[in-house]
Amino acid sequence: MTLARNPVIRGFAPDPSLIRVDDWYYVATSSFEWFPTIPLHRSRDLATWEYAGHVRGAVPGGSLAGVPDSAGIWAPSLSWDGERFWVVYTIVRSVGTRYFDLDTYVSTASAVDAEWTAPRRVASHGFDPALFHHEGRLWLLNMQSDHRPGGKRFDGIVLTELDRATLRPLGRTHLLLQHGKLVEGPKLLVRDGWFYLVLAEGGTGFEHGVRVARSRALTGPYELDDLPLLTTRDDPKVPLQKAGHAELVETPDGEWFLSHLTARPLHTEQGMRCPLGRETAVQAVAWDDDGWPRLRQGGWHPAVEVEVPTVTGAAPAVTPSDGDGCLAWPWSSLRAEADASWADTGARPGWIRLRGRQGPESLWDQSLLAQRLTEHRAEVEVTVEANPRSFTEAAGLLLWYNTTSYLTLDLTWAEPEGEPQRGQQWRGGGRTVLSLVESDEEGARQVAVVEVEPGRPITLGATVDGAEARFWYLRDGRRTHVGPVLDFSRLSDDYGSKLRFTGAFAGIHAQDLVNAAFTADFSGFRATFGPAEV
Repeated sequence: MTLARNPVIRGFAPDPSLIRVDDWYYVATSSFEWFPTIPLHRSRDLATWEYAGHVRGAVPGGSLAGVPDSAGIWAPSLSWDGERFWVVYTIVRSVGTRYFDLDTYVSTASAVDAEWTAPRRVASHGFDPALFHHEGRLWLLNMQSDHRPGGKRFDGIVLTELDRATLRPLGRTHLLLQHGKLVEGPKLLVRDGWFYLVLAEGGTGFEHGVRVARSRALTGPYELDDLPLLTTRDDPKVPLQKAGHAELVETPDGEWFLSHLTARPLHTEQGMRCPLGRETAVQAVAWDDDGWPRLRQGGWHPAVEVEVPTVTGAAPAVTPSDGDGCLAWPWSSLRAEADASWADTGARPGWIRLRGRQGPESLWDQSLLAQRLTEHRAEVEVTVEANPRSFTEAAGLLLWYNTTSYLTLDLTWAEPEGEPQRGQQWRGGGRTVLSLVESDEEGARQVAVVEVEPGRPITLGATVDGAEARFWYLRDGRRTHVGPVLDFSRLSDDYGSKLRFTGAFAGIHAQDLVNAAFTADFSGFRATFGPAEV
């Protein structure tokens, strides 16, 4: 046996949808407002995973401009019909309202790294859809939402047959289950004459869990298991928290495993916070004498270490390049794919040139490239060369959660020390400075300003240690801190008053609020992580 250590896909990889096709396992995860859309990973043994591409073109028109933070693509569900891969997912355009303003789409491909078909809209009852292929027929699972005043936003699980060619509904929609607790993320499977409905229960935070129901008939009625299959809501000391949103898969040898999301919290004075977001884990499953799935280790708490079948002669991991040179995975961009109009890798070999556009609180056109943080200890650095001539121009290094929670160390312009703004930039006056800004739901604050020599490359860095972050730059080859230690834990799902579903990133950005013409060159971006932790 091989030992898998959870999470198996680390850092912002939520809502995993797990399938097996021949000797490979595949997982699709949510991307929300980030591109590339719907990242895909694959594994031969459930323990070691590699990036396998993404569902290119998942967003009609190629843009999520204007969608709120943590909106966008929610909970894609991957499936295989014996000939093609299918993915179904929802694009959510409103968060925290009675109306999710969503559309559900289906796309297919002959291979996960092949060209995906243009997305086609299907019945859009709610988010977290799934497809069920059974005896040559195609069924769409979904949760339904009642937007009416006094209605339930999570009002049960529904099933609709779709025409395989047109994807139009066939016949009526069936209500499979309603439950007193919030249920979503339905998945269906057949085993020993039973249809099993695997459900996410209780919401996607620390109260999350997995519940199973079953029926002898596809359209119900469904009987709920008395016990949860998976949850950590009853014990905040379990190292893997928020366990939920699961899918069952059978190995070639008849063993069963479960994929699920989880999170590794920091325990702070403000409570548990999860800057790394929700991640992907696997668990071993056995079936009890009554035909219900149970965790193989007993109980319903996720295990950190799980025995999975050893695969001999597995092909070496090869990460495909589905981007433009150094802009390929693990780089990500906000609300649209990075393209040469603002992120150019050809202008200066070995460098990324960003053309500044809107600022870090924009929901539209940011020039930002970032990579997921995968451990609670990390160090990032980059060299930037730019010549800002106004306070409206800036470029630098950032630690990012969303447009309200971020930390930036930017090379920018400022007035001569002690002078108010009197248009000095129009007369060629002022200083080149590093400006450290901290932003949260209370607003943005300039934490520190340091004057630096203009017109020369400068290396910027940040060190993350649990809930703390510290920025620095190189001066005469030595690290010089900028500002105090900052609260990195605010860059998490669990800070603030609004729904937050993604995870922390480190990256580079540039802005030019006036002309959208200022450019900055970046090289040597490096992100290293401390020892892997639970």
